[in-house]
Amino acid sequence: MVNPKLLTLRKNKLIVSVTVTLKKDVLDPQGKVVNQTIKNMNYKNVTSVRQGKYFEIQLNETNKERAKKIIDDICKKLLTNVVIEDYSVNFK
Repeated sequence: MVNPKLLTLRKNKLIVSVTVTLKKDVLDPQGKVVNQTIKNMNYKNVTSVRQGKYFEIQLNETNKERAKKIIDDICKKLLTNVVIEDYSVNFK
C-alpha cells in the first residue's frame, strides 16, 4: 500500500531545468577547444560549439509563479555570474 503522504509530496513537486550559457558577446575558450577537437575528429560540418551548465531542481511547490521567483533568485545568487552568463528555465 502506498503511503498517502508520499503521494502528496510527489504531487507537490515541480521539476525545473535550468540551462546556463555564456552571453553571446563573451568569448568561450572551452567551446573553441571542443569545436577544434571535433573538427580534428573529421566532423567537418560542425561550425560552432558553446559550452554551458545544466541543472535539474526539484521544488516542493505547486504555484508556478512562486517557483519561478525562487528559481530566478537561485540563478542570480548562485548558479550564474549575471555579468557574463544567461540562463533559461523550463518547467517539466
